[in-house]
Amino acid sequence: MPIVVTDVPTISDEIIARYRPLSVATVHEAQGRIGLMSPEIRPIADGLKLVGRAVTASCTPGDNTMIHVAMEQCRPGDVMVVSVESRSDCGYFGDLLATLMMARGIAGLVIDSGVRDLADLRQMGVAVFSRCIAAQGTVKETLGDVNVSIVCAGQLVRPGDLIVADDDGVVVVERHRLIEVAELSEAREAKEAGIRATYREGTLGLDLNNMRERLLQKGLTYTTHAEYLKLTGSSS
Repeated sequence: MPIVVTDVPTISDEIIARYRPLSVATVHEAQGRIGLMSPEIRPIADGLKLVGRAVTASCTPGDNTMIHVAMEQCRPGDVMVVSVESRSDCGYFGDLLATLMMARGIAGLVIDSGVRDLADLRQMGVAVFSRCIAAQGTVKETLGDVNVSIVCAGQLVRPGDLIVADDDGVVVVERHRLIEVAELSEAREAKEAGIRATYREGTLGLDLNNMRERLLQKGLTYTTHAEYLKLTGSSS
């Protein structure tokens, strides 16, 4: 039975603000290297950033009906996350839907399929992350679901989870971990700032990370070129 859930919990503006300066790589590392969508999901233009509550939509191949249905359920600042029941390389979303999305204040789109009207989407500046660009159009015939748990690009996305997306990809933060992961991410950012300052001074990662002894224990061997030739039986 096709379902539309209408009362997904919101995420506070304070939480959204904490995640805005954080990168996908930082959040992914901080939450234990989980939640990262397939690297096939790419931004349609460089420099796009997307942070917002997930509103999910499940579509059928070659049919974008449920994107239209999901539009009504999105609040300003939300991210529409779209999966397709089986792989489809159609253009589910183009400049017309982007116009409506922007009018409603929706932050952007993550879709495990295709979009089209690329030049227009880039000119509009809409934040879209997709698996492919495809001119093939879709129909509006078959029902799916909105605001139920879906799998998008290999990751489970529950309505109300947080989506963070940038040039490196898309990561999902489970709703019940939002404060914890924000704190871990901010701590990681502070730590990396210190590492960055040390690297600027020329300190090697071998020394900063105390790697030398461990690498020797694993069998890493330093030798001269002449000794290398003897060891390998090579003449040059």
